[in-house]
Amino acid sequence: MNLEQVTIDYLVRIQGATFGYDASPVLEDVSLTIPPGAFIGVVGPSGSGKTSLLRLLTGTATPQRGTITRRRGLAVAYVPQLETVNWNFPVTVAECVLMARTGRTLPWSTRQERAEVHRVLGRLGIEGLAGRHIRELSGGQQQRMFIARALLRRPQLLLMDEPTTGVDLTSRHDMLHLLGELNAEGVAILLTTHDLNGVAAHLPRLVALNRTVLAVGSPREVITGPVLERTFGAPVEVLEHLGMPVVLDRYDAADHRASA
Repeated sequence: MNLEQVTIDYLVRIQGATFGYDASPVLEDVSLTIPPGAFIGVVGPSGSGKTSLLRLLTGTATPQRGTITRRRGLAVAYVPQLETVNWNFPVTVAECVLMARTGRTLPWSTRQERAEVHRVLGRLGIEGLAGRHIRELSGGQQQRMFIARALLRRPQLLLMDEPTTGVDLTSRHDMLHLLGELNAEGVAILLTTHDLNGVAAHLPRLVALNRTVLAVGSPREVITGPVLERTFGAPVEVLEHLGMPVVLDRYDAADHRASA
């Protein structure tokens, strides 16, 4: 197999990567391949290294050991956690989206750029909010704004950190539907989530992460009692409902057995 054939088999490949902020590694011996068109959810507890994994994938962090190989010219966009954003920053929705521009020397936007912003906002159903201050948006609208900002970069790979945190059930459903559409249009997506039932169970491929990759596969293969116990460090019970795995914590499980 020649080098050209290898480069088209993946967008990003991590091999044996170890990364940490001090002497104690946050990620250890992580290997993961993201192929074109992937739609992957990364699940794991707080402190398991999910955000650090995203930093490695964006290139804002470098592993102490191991390698990361990206397809040449790969366009990557990142959507942060909503709770990390300063919502009092004096900027409108359209202005926030315009911040995605790269390689620009002029401080003002062109007519073409403004038209592109409104096109992307319209694609996400929030064009009417373009002139509104970002703090005036609902959680679901805020998330769509950041997706719009990411899409302005025309990414081949979209990385999202806990995209459904702070949004209601309807917004979460709409978000998954939107991401499914984007993926069908050819955008590879990798997102982190702690929502095993509401998000992870609906994704085609999952990665269980706790400092290292513990399992990779379909929801049926990853959302199992043994895998989740290794990942989260506590026993869980997994049932099947309408053909999908459903995770119960110990209190839910006890109530289920009592009523059975």
